[in-house]
Amino acid sequence: MENLKLSLIVPVYNRPNEIEELLDSLSKQTDKDFEIVIVEDGSTITCTSQIEKYKPIFDIKYFFKPNTGPGQSRNFGMERASGNYFIILDSDCIIPNEYIATVRKSLSEKYVDTFGGPDRADKSFTNLQQAVDYSMTSFFTTGGIRGGKKQLDKYYPRSFNMGISKEVFQKTGGFPSVRYAASKAAGEDIELSINIYKEGFKIGLISEAYVYHKRRTSIKQFYRQVYNFGYARVTLSRRNKGTLKLVHLLPLAFTLGTVGLIVLSVFFSWMFILPLLIFMLVVNIDAIIRKRSLLVGKLAMVISLIQLYGYGLGFIKGVWDTITGKKIGN
Repeated sequence: MENLKLSLIVPVYNRPNEIEELLDSLSKQTDKDFEIVIVEDGSTITCTSQIEKYKPIFDIKYFFKPNTGPGQSRNFGMERASGNYFIILDSDCIIPNEYIATVRKSLSEKYVDTFGGPDRADKSFTNLQQAVDYSMTSFFTTGGIRGGKKQLDKYYPRSFNMGISKEVFQKTGGFPSVRYAASKAAGEDIELSINIYKEGFKIGLISEAYVYHKRRTSIKQFYRQVYNFGYARVTLSRRNKGTLKLVHLLPLAFTLGTVGLIVLSVFFSWMFILPLLIFMLVVNIDAIIRKRSLLVGKLAMVISLIQLYGYGLGFIKGVWDTITGKKIGN
């Protein structure tokens, strides 16, 4: 695309410290030709002081709106942005110095209407955050569907690091307003990607355009997040026939299968538990190699189980609610 004008869209809810880190990382970009649109989604703790600090450095637009969740806040921001290509980021991301330059170069050489980028863990992240990063990006736990080089399913960009053209936004209407789970942030980015594919636009992965994503900082928050992801997958499959793939059922199969193995090991032989122990050992070794930390390797085993069981239980609850007529999605 000629005359590429980038607008960075960031919804935020009561996270001024995250915005501080995000803006600080953006101030170090080698390519500073972009505007930033920050949307306070009904926050009671605002980012006003952080915005004022960085206004002399950036072209920043700052808006307040009632709380509706990140999807509609992103749409709100895109409606008010002046660029012709929108980059959507989560407030808990830190952006590498070459990110904007990498995106601009990739879109200039091989244009796509929508792109997604992967995430990594910065060396400053805690051991728990490193373990969560491993679990959310490992082929053994996600099948590579979140931006890995090896994938078991068609690639759907995720909204923590996603770009869409203004034309795509106008054609699709942006993020749907449907509630996919109890959380206001679960599934809306996948359905937007589905709609983009349906409209015939090109979607691509820019693997070099990664961000450092802090994700959830407590086990409870992480469990709640992946539980909602599992529930949302049921809503998505109900609204979009044919989009439920084998890879989406693997956490469910893991949950039911390991429960069955545990029961069999209790009543018959401990040997039945061997497949689960082998899986945990593989995760442990892979995490140690990737993260170069024995402690993160140990945490990764626990976090990976929480992720798979949480998603599986959320999926089961979504199926049950569908059968009994309790539907969150429309």
